[in-house]
Amino acid sequence: MQVVTPKQMNRIEDRSEKLGVTKKQLMENAGRIIADRIVSYTANESKAVPEETSVVFLAGSGNNGGDCFAAASILVYKGFKVTVVSLVKPPSTDLAKEMAEKLPDRAVLVKGYRSENVETALEAAELDYMTIHDKDIKDLQKKKELTPVESIMLSEKKRMAEVRRAVSDADILVDGVFGTGFRGQLDKDIMSIFAISTGAYKIAVDVPSGGNSAVGTASAGTFKADETITFGFMKVGLAQYPLHKYCGDVTVADIGIPPKALDILDGERKYLRTDRTQLAGYPRNRERDSHKGDFGTVLVIAGSSSMRGAAALAVMGALRSGAGMVRLASVEKCIDTVSVLAPEATYIQLDEDDYGFMLFDDKNKAFTDAVAKASAIVIGCGMGVTNDTSAILRYVVEKAKCPVVIDADGINCIASDIDILVNKKAKVIITPHVGEMARLLSCENSMITDNRLLAAEKYAEKFGTTVVLKGAGTIIADSKYTAVNHTGNPGMSRGGTGDILAGIIGAAAAQGFSCFDASCAGVYIHGLAGDAAADKLGQDAMLPRDIVDCLPDSFMILRRKQRDLAEQAL
Repeated sequence: MQVVTPKQMNRIEDRSEKLGVTKKQLMENAGRIIADRIVSYTANESKAVPEETSVVFLAGSGNNGGDCFAAASILVYKGFKVTVVSLVKPPSTDLAKEMAEKLPDRAVLVKGYRSENVETALEAAELDYMTIHDKDIKDLQKKKELTPVESIMLSEKKRMAEVRRAVSDADILVDGVFGTGFRGQLDKDIMSIFAISTGAYKIAVDVPSGGNSAVGTASAGTFKADETITFGFMKVGLAQYPLHKYCGDVTVADIGIPPKALDILDGERKYLRTDRTQLAGYPRNRERDSHKGDFGTVLVIAGSSSMRGAAALAVMGALRSGAGMVRLASVEKCIDTVSVLAPEATYIQLDEDDYGFMLFDDKNKAFTDAVAKASAIVIGCGMGVTNDTSAILRYVVEKAKCPVVIDADGINCIASDIDILVNKKAKVIITPHVGEMARLLSCENSMITDNRLLAAEKYAEKFGTTVVLKGAGTIIADSKYTAVNHTGNPGMSRGGTGDILAGIIGAAAAQGFSCFDASCAGVYIHGLAGDAAADKLGQDAMLPRDIVDCLPDSFMILRRKQRDLAEQAL
């Protein structure tokens, strides 16, 4: 699925206008889609009649507000009780003004913002926006004479009470306050309105107000929607956390943008959402005369005497993901453990130090031959960070002729010696979580959390790697493409899950997929298996080994989805 940044979306809309579909048409189409969704919800879900349904629009001053005015006009004529609350200031764009002027008289308009002179007076009186009570209004009304400040306060309290009543009495509440251009933090006034207790069904227009749709961050007090209708294309930040948890169900609505408008993005970084259409060639078809050599050999260099499970999970992830052969290079104790769990693999024993970590020996012919002949290499899971493990990693990325997937302690080795990556000869995929990415960039975790897309993209560009930045909404980035994943669940938040992912990506790379495609396929199928495990066992009780066991389910699901898609295309 095509995904865009807010800036790209603006340029697509500009290009659309030049191709004959005006921004006014786009806005009218957006309004119609919002209205149709509200009609559908009322008829099929709330089972209410329009005449008894209160729809309240929280409208901003820009084009998001214009979308609300367009939808409100349609709903008035369908019999709904419609209220539009302007929360920021009057409509300010030409299109928003035009849509506001078309609003029928039957719609209730509420001024939900302060004028500048009132703002000054209220600040002097230290009156918070929503600290109002009906009793306060009654007390002021009883007074025979009011001071100028009290007059302003009475007027403001009446207005604020009207806003509060409109929101609290709504059956359906539509947020169109801030759009995809919002950055920063909501002010306390808007936060207070979003926090009003209401049983309304909540719909966000394009993005929940308070969310940054470019990077996926969210202000305190962001509007929490039951569903978000985003127009034209998915915005990249909607798939990232924490913003995603405010979106509810996300629907991408077609508002009539001409396909050729996308040509404006030619030559730019392309954004994708991993789905079955993108993975049309994965997994590879198995012809009746195929053999193990057709599906590649994965060499896993992982584990130590005290971290055997990491190697086991990486090996089993590769075995369950279609690799023709899987070999493990590790220390004796690790091999003894893994061989019991995965007898299908073969093994290369490496010498170990006094602490049970691998020693580097470039004269070990079995090891050097395995590196030379592998179709893909997975290195780092549970191998520890020592001078020797760093030397092994350095040797692999300089000598391997195949893609190399670097995970866990392999990433920590790079963080200790960046020259390992600088001097690489192989194509490299790194799979850091936030903490490991922060170590690579020598920064705080929060810097990565708030800039996940940028961190992955810039690192990929700088070092010529594919970066798989793990977490909710895993990001896959290389020098040209960025993909955002949507499969997976919180039950996967356990040690060992990432080792399985490294093995799966290694298996995909060994079967001939590019580093980017192998990473997208691995992340998607890994999350799909996690979802299957959660369905069977629940998120609380599932273990990483259950993800391995559910890989067959996930491949069958993917095959079925791809088959259905092919049949629909006929």
